[in-house]
Amino acid sequence: MNAKLHTPLLDKVRIPADLRTLDAAALPQLASELRTELIDAVSHTGGHLGAGLGVVEL
Repeated sequence: MNAKLHTPLLDKVRIPADLRTLDAAALPQLASELRTELIDAVSHTGGHLGAGLGVVEL
């Protein structure tokens, strides 16, 4: 069983409008949490992560 990833900012985002409530200084942390989540998910399910990681960088 997997341990819960520590993603406090990502956990607050449910809809796109939630992103607008974040301070610009928090966006690098959010991007890091997204990368961590993507890598963790792909490591368990398989598949490709290049496109998803590219979107995080945008």
